[in-house]
Amino acid sequence: MSKKAIVSPSAPKVVGPYSQAVEAGGFIFLSGVMPLDAVTNQVSGGDVKSQTEKVLQNLESILKASDLGFASVVKTTVFMTNLADFADMNEVYARFFTEPFPARTTAQAAALPRGVLVELDAIAVK
Repeated sequence: MSKKAIVSPSAPKVVGPYSQAVEAGGFIFLSGVMPLDAVTNQVSGGDVKSQTEKVLQNLESILKASDLGFASVVKTTVFMTNLADFADMNEVYARFFTEPFPARTTAQAAALPRGVLVELDAIAVK
């Protein structure tokens, strides 16, 4: 099996030994995407709605680097620091995805890197 790293210059640069995404076996596996500005690498937005919007914009940039869009996403995992904010996250999430919606897991984390409120990873199919 071969694998290929996917890199989008329009999404924040990685800060460790991992790829923004990896293509393997006809799938694109996207690493956790945070609400970071691609130019400054600083956290963008102070509430879960604005951070979710930025996460999904960054996700879109990585998908585009593979010539894909949100319709190709088959699974997401959403990590939140406070599930009381679920309805706000879900409202923004619903603007980006259409039916049939991807399978999804949502979990509360005690903390996320850089103090962000939401992070999302995804699997897309070519």
